[in-house]
Amino acid sequence: MREYNLDRIDLRSDTVTQPTKAMKEVMMKSVVGDDVLQDDPTVKQLEDRVAKMCGMDAALFVPSGTMSNAIAIRAHTSPGDEIIMERTSHIYQYEGGGYAALSGVSVALIDGEKGQLTAESVAKAVRKAEGSLGHYPDGTLVCVENTANRGGGTCYDQQTLDAIASTAREHGCAIHMDGARIFNASVKMNTPIDRMLRDFDSVSICLSKGLGAPVGSLLVGSEQFIAKASRWRKLFGGGMRQSGFLAACGLFALDHHVERLAEDHERAKRLAISINQLDGFTIDLDSVETNMVYIDSEMGAKKLMEELAKQGIDVLDVGPTAVRAVVHLHVTDSDIDQVIHVFTNLAS
Repeated sequence: MREYNLDRIDLRSDTVTQPTKAMKEVMMKSVVGDDVLQDDPTVKQLEDRVAKMCGMDAALFVPSGTMSNAIAIRAHTSPGDEIIMERTSHIYQYEGGGYAALSGVSVALIDGEKGQLTAESVAKAVRKAEGSLGHYPDGTLVCVENTANRGGGTCYDQQTLDAIASTAREHGCAIHMDGARIFNASVKMNTPIDRMLRDFDSVSICLSKGLGAPVGSLLVGSEQFIAKASRWRKLFGGGMRQSGFLAACGLFALDHHVERLAEDHERAKRLAISINQLDGFTIDLDSVETNMVYIDSEMGAKKLMEELAKQGIDVLDVGPTAVRAVVHLHVTDSDIDQVIHVFTNLAS
C-alpha cells in the first residue's frame, strides 16, 4: 500500500502516515455529536469496540498516546507515589516528564534487555513507605511498553507479561501497558489482544502510528477506572467535540490496517538483513521483530542522515552513531529496494 505519494521515502516514524482515500471517505460520512456531552455515536462505537477487543469494560478516546499515558498514571496514583518502568520506555524518555509535572510521582528505572522488564527486576524495584521509617515512596504502578520502541520494536512473550502482572499485584501495584504499537505486537506474536492484556489494569493504544489514522489514542480499563480517567481528561484539557470524524478513521483502521502490519514487519526484516551485511553498518537483527530498524553507522548519525537525505530518504537519529528507520503503510517493496541500494553505495 502506498497512496500517500511523496517524492521522498520517509522512514522517520510510522506517525508520518496519512489517511488513505478510503479512510477519508469514511470520515466524511461519519455521524458525529458532541463527545464532551457524551453524544457522539461514532466515538462511542470506537470506544466500545476497542474495549471488547481488550477484554475490558470501557475505553476513553483522547488526542494522543502521551495524554493517554498521562491520564492513566494520574488515575492510578497519588502524588508522592512511585512508578516502575524500563529506562528507555517512552513514558520516561519522550513524554516531557509529565509523570512528575501532572501526577507528582517519582520513577524507579530498570535497565532491561532490549527495552523489556522481567518479573524479577520489577520485584526488586518496587519500594513501599511502610517499614522504611517514611523514607521510601509507595511504588503503586508498573508500566510496560509493548512493543518496546527503544528496544528495537521488540515484543514481550506472553509468559513474561503474565509473570510481570502477577509480581505487580503481589507487591500491591496496578499494571499499565503503554500499547502504542500493541497491534504490531499482537500480529507478530500471533496473540489476541484480550489474552495479552488478561492480567493488566489498563492499556493505552495508539491509532495514528502503524494503523494509519490521523489522530487519536484510547485508554482502556474498568468502568470505574475510565470514569476516573474521564475526569482527568477534562482537567488536562483533552476533551474533544465532534471527534467522531477522527473516531471513524480509527474504526476504518481496525477493519483494514491491522493484518497488513505483517507486511511492514517483513519489509523491516529484509531491510535490516541487507544493511547488516554491508561494511560500516551494524544492526542487532534479533531486535528487529516488528517495523523498526536501528542502524549503527561508523560515519555517525548526523552524517548518515545527511547522505540519505540527499538521496530522498529520511530517517531519525537516536544517538551519536545510530539512526532509526520505521516501515509503515506508505513504504513499498520498491522503496525498500531503493533504500538498500543507497546504503550499498554508501558502503562501497
